[in-house]
Parts: sequence; structure tokens; C-alpha cells
Amino acid sequence: MEQLMADYGIVGWIIIGGLAGAIAKLIMPGKDPGGCVVTILLGVAGALLAGFLGRQLGWYDADDAGAGFIAAIVGALIILVVYRMIMGVRRPRL
Repeated sequence: MEQLMADYGIVGWIIIGGLAGAIAKLIMPGKDPGGCVVTILLGVAGALLAGFLGRQLGWYDADDAGAGFIAAIVGALIILVVYRMIMGVRRPRL
């Protein structure tokens, strides 16, 4: 993780995370809480998830920096789907 952050820097992660999170929210529109900060965190978490899954499936080596931008968007979409499934169950039905 530290090497991964060192490769891009914190500002790079914020920019990439913001773009990936925003694109994921555009692809899957709906009512989600949070603004810019949550969107950035969604994109960063999506990139980390995609990198982790890619390593587990053998797509990336341990030396690779991590997932690419498209994979970050896919990871953010996965997180959005899981979030909506969990929150959909908890919402009271009227």
C-alpha cells in the first residue's frame, strides 16, 4: 500500500479517485449520500478493491502498482452495488 501511494502521491490519488468515483456514479445514477469527499473515497476504494481482486485472480503481480483507471471505475461500481444492496434492505418500506 505504501509503495502504491508513493507511486502516485496523495494528490494523484485524490484526482484519480474523484474521477473514477464520479464516472461510477454517472454510470449508475441514483440517490447516494455524500458529496465530493464521498465520491473521492468511493473511487479510491474502488481502485484498491480492483487492485486486490486483480492480484487474487493473477491479473497483477505483487510488484505492479495496482489497477488501472478503468479497473478503478469497475471497483467503484462494485462498491456502489454492494452499498445499495445493504442500504436497500435497511430502508423501511412505506
